Amino acid sequence: MDKRIWHAFYDDGIPVPFPFVELTLVGALERTAARRPDSTAIWFLNRRLTYRELKDQVDRLATALARLGVIKGTRVAIQLPNLPQTAIAYYAVLALGGQVVMTNPLYVAREIEYQWFDANCEVAIVADFIFEHRIKPIRDQLNIRHYIVASIPEYLGFPLNLLAPLKLKRMRPPTYAKVRPDPHVHRFKTLVERTPPAPPKVAIGLDDIAALQYTGGTTGVAKGAALTHRNLSVNAQAAMAWLHIADSADDVALAALPFFHVFGMTAALNFPIFAGLAMAMLPNPRDITAIVHAVTKRRVTLFIGVPAMFAALNNYPGVEKLDLASVKSCFSGSAPLPVDVLQRFEQLTGARIVEGFGLTEASPVTHGNPLERRKVGSIGVPWIETDSRIVDLETGTRELPPGQDGELIVKGPQVMQGYWNNPAETALVLRDGWLFTGDIARMDAEGYFFISGRKKDMIIVSGYNVYPDEIDAVLMTHPAVLEAATIGVPDVKRGESVKSFLVLRPGTTATAEEITAYCRGNLAAYKVPRAIEFRSELPKSPVLKILRRTLRDEELAKAKA
Repeated sequence: MDKRIWHAFYDDGIPVPFPFVELTLVGALERTAARRPDSTAIWFLNRRLTYRELKDQVDRLATALARLGVIKGTRVAIQLPNLPQTAIAYYAVLALGGQVVMTNPLYVAREIEYQWFDANCEVAIVADFIFEHRIKPIRDQLNIRHYIVASIPEYLGFPLNLLAPLKLKRMRPPTYAKVRPDPHVHRFKTLVERTPPAPPKVAIGLDDIAALQYTGGTTGVAKGAALTHRNLSVNAQAAMAWLHIADSADDVALAALPFFHVFGMTAALNFPIFAGLAMAMLPNPRDITAIVHAVTKRRVTLFIGVPAMFAALNNYPGVEKLDLASVKSCFSGSAPLPVDVLQRFEQLTGARIVEGFGLTEASPVTHGNPLERRKVGSIGVPWIETDSRIVDLETGTRELPPGQDGELIVKGPQVMQGYWNNPAETALVLRDGWLFTGDIARMDAEGYFFISGRKKDMIIVSGYNVYPDEIDAVLMTHPAVLEAATIGVPDVKRGESVKSFLVLRPGTTATAEEITAYCRGNLAAYKVPRAIEFRSELPKSPVLKILRRTLRDEELAKAKA
């Protein structure tokens, strides 16, 4: 790639062009296991797996999957929280040249049916409680030939492996269930223990599809982004360079972000395995107590999270007394990170946060703030070997100068092949090699990018464009506001008007009038929210991203009623 203005702001030691290693995801695991077989790969509560053990488990499951008919190109659904079995299943499928279809454990029957039929999945690796309560009632309607059922306690050490089932059964909903095996239902641990590690040798190319990664469906029907080994490999390697982590046995990454989400898959699973890090694995990213315990007990050095996780740790009772000094660097994505949250977390830990940006179709990272030359409030500069432009919203053909808002488009080796079996949707977002992100942004004179909002989130008030992210950023600077989400609601006179939903910080109070007055001092009049609603919590996705669409749907339902 030719020199771009932003290359001058890359940290020292990141060459342009960048020498990516031609390595598949499977090759990365093989390399790390060969280099450091006795280093820790996974900490899961009281259980430790070395890289030798992880590779052995992957080989055993791959052998078992091959015996069940999984070959190159077979699509295998994985519907598990973050467990050792999730990592083992992921790499076992890839080792056979299969394609993983990561499925949200919270999906209900309708969503499972849609995704698995759309991807034409033939095998599913699922949690026991999911199989018992959600799969069994629709089993006859699915085209799955074999189910492999994993259980949370089976990879715990004594005595938790005995105590956990009792606790997990009492949870609402329960997260443990006994499943009766049959010729098409197999226990995960039994398969692994009874199968010798002798998987067939399969030729896997960098441009072979590794994952069909489904978008969240926030803009309509979910679509499967076809991500190749190259797409995911270069993103993991770029993360190593960006965070200055190279082949390290001393670093521990927090692996709480769900692997079924593309950010968690790349940043908390593939990246640690490329770099040879230990993963402190947690099945629930909302369990801040478990996160704090992992950071302090496992001495996490790399904190990978979303803004809600950083904010939750900042507000954890007694956080000032905790020893968080092990944390050296952090990677935040999925949503804008408020400046006060960033500053507080860095004050508590002494670490430095890299705020980045990405999307499913780009594996996912496209931009990041350099560690040494960051601009707080921006998404940073284009990622390694990534090109980026701002183009006009109307045609997408005219490049805009610095300072003007338009649609953000990107080009690079991490961009997907296209949407699975959906050429029409592919043609809308992939044009002449450029990925049209649907995000409204601007670039400054030094090549740093700033997100204004989503095209589909944009509010039009009396003909003026209003970007919810800008309003939320202002609201989050109010000392009483913990979380904010702004949407447009129908308005007879203006077309749309601005409404904001707020969660206040514990122990604080504020009135709608106070918030409105604060906004008037920081926003143009047409951007000021005309309605404020206080809530105890905001709807969030499994990766803790605030769901504006849910709020819009609620408002439309109220208006219709």
